[in-house]
Amino acid sequence: MGPLHINTPIWESKPLSAALGTPVFLKMEALQPVGSFKIRGMGYACQASCEAGATHLVCSSGGNAGYAVAYAGNKLGVTVTVVVPKTTPNSMRQTIQGEGAMVIEHGESWDDSHAYAAELAREDCVAYIHPFDDQRVWSGHASLIEEVADTGARPGVIVVSVGGGGLLCGILEGLHRVGWTDVPVIAVETEGAASFEASVTSGHLVTLDRIASIATTLGARTVAAKTLAWTRRHVIRPWTVSDRAVVNACLRFADDHRILVEPACGASLSTVYDRATILDGRHPVLVIVCGGAGISLDLMRAWDTQVTG
Repeated sequence: MGPLHINTPIWESKPLSAALGTPVFLKMEALQPVGSFKIRGMGYACQASCEAGATHLVCSSGGNAGYAVAYAGNKLGVTVTVVVPKTTPNSMRQTIQGEGAMVIEHGESWDDSHAYAAELAREDCVAYIHPFDDQRVWSGHASLIEEVADTGARPGVIVVSVGGGGLLCGILEGLHRVGWTDVPVIAVETEGAASFEASVTSGHLVTLDRIASIATTLGARTVAAKTLAWTRRHVIRPWTVSDRAVVNACLRFADDHRILVEPACGASLSTVYDRATILDGRHPVLVIVCGGAGISLDLMRAWDTQVTG
């Protein structure tokens, strides 16, 4: 069986280019079969686990990673269990169950779900698929950059949202695979979920006391250690945005491109719409539109009412 992800399009966004005053290109991961980039790395890790003899896959996820594992498990014909925290919306639970996976709720945050899921995976022929801290996941995500390189469109800077750091690590691996070692990366987080920025500032991994952001899929209290290690090999600049900026970006993007994305994805988009100073003098800009399946018109309206500013 070939890869479970698709080769997504890349195009120049006229509205975003006009907003920033320089060419802005979009890598449209929101168009993956599961609605996000997650299927790249999770799909690759699931296939590798099954090839090694696993007949049961376990994942801990607030949504997109769990959905990707459920989708992959369905395609591969194996049992899947996804452990979710209490914050996971019913709509996402139903989406995961729709792929035939069992959903178990455990804990207030992803960290609690992770600990429980890891225990479940101790049995024979059961493989734990970590949502972001796994070399196989990074290798799968790296295919995104290889696709960009195949187009010949070399970016001057890449903007990507950061949660646990899996996509960031994959992008960096991809950049080094294709020889783009001098392309800087802007790592965007929301206020209340900025564990990567805190870690870079302190010089060591920092665990947040809690996640205080509507961008729950960016809600890892500690990023993967590999993300911090990459800062010693590559130019990575943390950037933090507000929940209000994120929701505004999601709404504008829906108007501009008729596509709904989660607040986690809106974090990256907001840096362009709001002409973040960190992008000054950098062009062309490539934004990873990471997508997200946990979004609907009703949720977007609710977030618009909920956030202040």
